[in-house]
Amino acid sequence: MKLIRFGLPGEEKPGVVTGAGMFDVSAFGEDFGERFFETDGINRLTAWFAANAGQCPKVAEGTRLGSPIQRPSKIICIGLNYADHARETGAAIPAEPIVFFKSTSALVGPNDDLVIPRNSEKTDWEVELAVVIGKKASYIEQKDALDYVAGYCLHNDYSERAFQIERGGQWVKGKSCDTFAPLGPWLATKDEIADVDNLRLWLTVNGKTMQDGNTSNFIFNVPYVVAYLSQFMTLLPGDVISTGTPAGVGLGMNPQVYLKPGDVIELGIDGLGTSKQTAVAYK
Repeated sequence: MKLIRFGLPGEEKPGVVTGAGMFDVSAFGEDFGERFFETDGINRLTAWFAANAGQCPKVAEGTRLGSPIQRPSKIICIGLNYADHARETGAAIPAEPIVFFKSTSALVGPNDDLVIPRNSEKTDWEVELAVVIGKKASYIEQKDALDYVAGYCLHNDYSERAFQIERGGQWVKGKSCDTFAPLGPWLATKDEIADVDNLRLWLTVNGKTMQDGNTSNFIFNVPYVVAYLSQFMTLLPGDVISTGTPAGVGLGMNPQVYLKPGDVIELGIDGLGTSKQTAVAYK
């Protein structure tokens, strides 16, 4: 199943995507948030939709998509999780996952504008596979980790490199600006993705390919990361884990390249759709 949320910002309704298009499942009576996931919502919705699909209105093409999940309790990111990306930034291959947070207020729809922050000169892109947690996870083992996953999404982990690297403290400052977490178009449930460790992910800026990688090159794969994080914090249903980016970010280029108003960023992952953001200046 593919889950979407559609409509104006702050007024999104739940929907699903099938081979016949996008359908409004508001009549199911629940949005896609923590309560939905923790009460076996995916299986309940699957059964409900099988019985009620004929009564579900079709969502018009071109309707704005929001984040496919309601604002989660946390967005956790993994840094330098592809060896080629670590090399391009001059960093050592990490012995353990590098963990940082991204503010949940950065969350937006997949095709919403990227607002370049006030005083930013180094806004950068990062195509990433996002994992959405399906049930409460604490001190779990790697062999069981995928049992706690609801599904996967496309994520662009936008980063302001001066805020992140040159201003001291933690990376979170460069990761959390408004619009820095476009998620979606949809959440694909686990059964939709045959092999999460072999997905192509790519990103272009103004039509030029910048990133073209594969999750087979993870340093720490999805089960490892989920189990690892659960040793340090409780993962709640709906939480988002962004698993790192392959080589090709602006920071790693010589000379470095950063986004400016008018730039168009497009990205995609096998089975998880594509998204497109246009960079605009802060007003």
